[in-house]
Amino acid sequence: MRLQGKVAIVTGAASGFGRGIAELFAAEGASVVVADINRDGAVSVAEALGGKAVAVGCDVSFKDDVEAMVRTAIENFGGLDIVVNNAGTTHANQPFDQVSEVEFDRIYAVNVKSLYLTTLAAVPHMERCGGGVIINIASTAGVRPRPGLTWYNGSKGAAITLTKSLAAELAPKKIRVNAINPVMGETGLLSQFMGMPDTPENRAKFLATIPLGRLSKPSDIANAALFLADPASAFITGVAMEVDGGRCV
Repeated sequence: MRLQGKVAIVTGAASGFGRGIAELFAAEGASVVVADINRDGAVSVAEALGGKAVAVGCDVSFKDDVEAMVRTAIENFGGLDIVVNNAGTTHANQPFDQVSEVEFDRIYAVNVKSLYLTTLAAVPHMERCGGGVIINIASTAGVRPRPGLTWYNGSKGAAITLTKSLAAELAPKKIRVNAINPVMGETGLLSQFMGMPDTPENRAKFLATIPLGRLSKPSDIANAALFLADPASAFITGVAMEVDGGRCV
């Protein structure tokens, strides 16, 4: 088992990419804190994973929630080795000037401020444990931005830049920081990314831009996260791995 004895937090883990990551980490031996704003969903996932998982309701944009999430890992499992910042949100695909200020603030609170809060809360514990791994789920939108998702694109560009900067700053503490850039995926946010109903006809328009011809799946992102969390990747930090079927080529 590649994560035997490790303790991981996965945010946004009640569904989609986060659930896939939590399930794979648990299967590989990790104890997992399943964190999500949807507490009932988190409980359902944790119960399915068994005794090595615990659920916590958490809005990652609130400091108290994030600190409680980290305490849950320490109190239940005795340490913290891995944090996967997967929780995210977006606005509907639309012109930049039709996105409300409330939507803008929420996007940056969830997609960017959360990285600040989780890093502040987790790093001291990782340092005491001799190191750790932080994985930020960013997006191809931060690499090859397209019209209609401007403010979301910017939030993911920030996540990529923060990943690289933190990787350099935290390397002396033996804490690795990497990002994953998924292409549009089969998650609950798909219709918002598309800006139209998820019909076969509409989906075909987006599939045509992905050389491998399909959307990303939770298993794709989970496998990339496992690789970056695995001690075998101990010399990899500061990367933003595109898991995109060739979208960014």
